[in-house]
Parts: sequence; C-alpha cells; structure tokens
Amino acid sequence: MNTMASDRYHLAGKTVWRVGYGAMQLAGDGVFGPPHDRGEAIAVLRAVIDAGVNHIDIAQYYGPGVVNELVREALFPYPDDLALVSKVAARRDESGAVLPHDEPEQLRAGIEDNLATLGLDPLTAVNLRVMDTALPDQRFVDQLAALATARDEGLTAGIGISNVTHRHLLTAIEVTEIVCVQDAYNLADRASNPVLQECIARGIAFVPFCPLGWPKKQHDAIRTNPVVIDIAAGRGATAARVALALAIAHNILLIPGTSSRRHLAENLAAEALSLHDDDIASLDAAFGGL
Repeated sequence: MNTMASDRYHLAGKTVWRVGYGAMQLAGDGVFGPPHDRGEAIAVLRAVIDAGVNHIDIAQYYGPGVVNELVREALFPYPDDLALVSKVAARRDESGAVLPHDEPEQLRAGIEDNLATLGLDPLTAVNLRVMDTALPDQRFVDQLAALATARDEGLTAGIGISNVTHRHLLTAIEVTEIVCVQDAYNLADRASNPVLQECIARGIAFVPFCPLGWPKKQHDAIRTNPVVIDIAAGRGATAARVALALAIAHNILLIPGTSSRRHLAENLAAEALSLHDDDIASLDAAFGGL
C-alpha cells in the first residue's frame, strides 16, 4: 500500500516527491509524432532529474514511442530512485487517433513494448487505462488479472488504474493490490472526488491528469478566477502554482506536464507554497467545494 509522509509518498517500492512530472507533452501536437524541439525536450527531462524529481509518468502510445525514446535518450542509465510509471490499453493509428488495445494479450504486449523502448526492467507501475467507463465488470477483471500476472512475473512492481469510476476502484481492489489511480481532477473538475476520497482512505496514491484544467476553457476558468488571482497576488505566486498547491493540500500526488524548462520550474515551485486554511476554504468554495 502507499502511504504519504510529509512531502513524500511510497509508490510501489519507491519513495517519490509529491510533485513529479508528466512527460506526455514532450511529443508533437496531439501527443503524436516527434517534438517541435528535440533538444529542449531532452533538456526538460534532464532538468526534471536535476531538480530532484523522481517520478515520471509516461506511455508507449505517447508519440507513439516518442516519449519513451526521449526518456531513454535523456536519462539512461536511470537513477536508482526514479519511478517510471506507464499505462497500457491504448494505441495510436496512422492518423494519431487513440484506439483501444486492451485485450489481455495486448495489455501484456503493451507492457513489454514499454520495457523494450525504455531499456528498463521492471516498470515501477503500470496503469490500466479504461477506454470505456461502461466496461463490463468481468472484462475489467480479466484485464486486471493480465496485469497482475505481469506483475507477478516481474515486469512491473505495481498496478494502477486510470480513467475510472468509484465502482471500478472498488472492483479493482477486490481483484489485486492497486498502488495508484489516475483520473482527471483539478479546481474546475472535481467529478472524481469520490475516487480521491476512497484512495485517501485506503492509502492509494491519487495521481490526477490535467491538474491545471483541460481543455483550454477549463484551464482559463482556473487561471482567471478572482479568488485564485487574489491568493496568487498575495503570496507572490502564479495562478498555476496556487492551483497545484491546493491539489497538494488535498493529499494528491502530482504529475504536471510541460515541454518547457520555464514552466517546469513554475510547476515544481508549487511544492514550496503552503496555503493557509482560509486560502484552501476560499478556493474550495469558489469551485464548488469537495
């Protein structure tokens, strides 16, 4: 199980800082194809490690293959404490469309593809990306069983789930140990709060994607909210830093992504911003509470 102590989490045998890094944006537009600036992508990854970050979120279908290849080029041989967490159950076609790739044998192949591209064995954790939230329970159980077999055979240290409902989480923990959950969650989108609260109660790391909002309309709603702006001005911080600091205050393990070193520094600075209780209450009230 994962437990949170101070500013660190225990995640599938690794002790990681509360703010990690999501590498998805290193690929080209639409997370497809090569980066616009390969040198900057490599520099960002090395800056991540230089800053002490030791939790990076990846996937073989980012690119596809592009992000994992960049990670290997920039960071291999990997630091002993680095947690590389991937996900499976999707693939990209020639046009860049994201398609299901979630039969049990495809999930196993997805894990093996990650390991081969990264030159790594094992992964810290692999998330099962649920492509359809109406997925029948038995199919979900069969998918989890395939990942559990891969874990038991040493391909990954832990299993996570992604894009799931509260019901999925309760089903999953009956099947196998779950070390992390990835759902959309941010100031403007709290639909996954039941999942977050279940994770907190059970000591499972909740690792939201899009912690600063997506699409742009949602991101702008956070950035331009008067309460966010006022707190940011009073603390000498940016709106993004305040939004990430609130997530930390709610016991969340972060993986904000960026393709620039400037934004990386801003994201990582959120860990040092301790919000006051009245700041947290004001922000929660402004966005509908928890």
